[in-house]
Amino acid sequence: MSIVRDITERKRAEEELRQSSEKIQRAMNGTIDSMASIAEVRDPYTAGHQQRVARLAAAIAKEMGLPEEQVEGIRVAGTLHDIGKISVPSEILSKPGKLRKSEFDLVKDHSEIGFSLLKGIEFSQPVAQIVLQHHERMDGSGYPKGLAGEDILVEARIMAVSDVIESMSSHRPYRPAFSVEKALLEIIMKKGTVYDAGVVDACVRLFNDKGFTFD
Repeated sequence: MSIVRDITERKRAEEELRQSSEKIQRAMNGTIDSMASIAEVRDPYTAGHQQRVARLAAAIAKEMGLPEEQVEGIRVAGTLHDIGKISVPSEILSKPGKLRKSEFDLVKDHSEIGFSLLKGIEFSQPVAQIVLQHHERMDGSGYPKGLAGEDILVEARIMAVSDVIESMSSHRPYRPAFSVEKALLEIIMKKGTVYDAGVVDACVRLFNDKGFTFD
């Protein structure tokens, strides 16, 4: 009977641990979603942008065969990648015309501010670093550090492509939305120079062969 009791108690303990872990994960997901909404309150034109980028980035990561924990890290980073825009005045975020250099410099700061906000949180994946690097480019033309090639995390290279596709295919106060086809052409033309070739190929497959949509 003691063996049966031990097995029963062990199963009960395992179930309690599983439920506790799921509760913690739900709380973390709720916190992440709440943090993401803060930036979007400041910038109503991009409402839903972070979630759509996160969904595409996670899909690209899966298409590339990355491990599930890495895919989850990318999803979290995508959901929070513009959190640093809470520091940018709303009149700049919603300005219908071209930004002045001083205004654009303020917008560019959002990557580093996002990193500062997230670096103290113990994520299981390098979420803060992904947020910091998501505007870096393969040829070193990005910001904030001007990183190039393999110095950029693969997760950030995926985020860069996802961000461009979603941004181009959505309405902005300074221009109408482009078609997804035009957005894909943009990354194809800059494949291997500005954007990671493997990431571009995976993204194009998702839209052209596997029917991915933002809807």
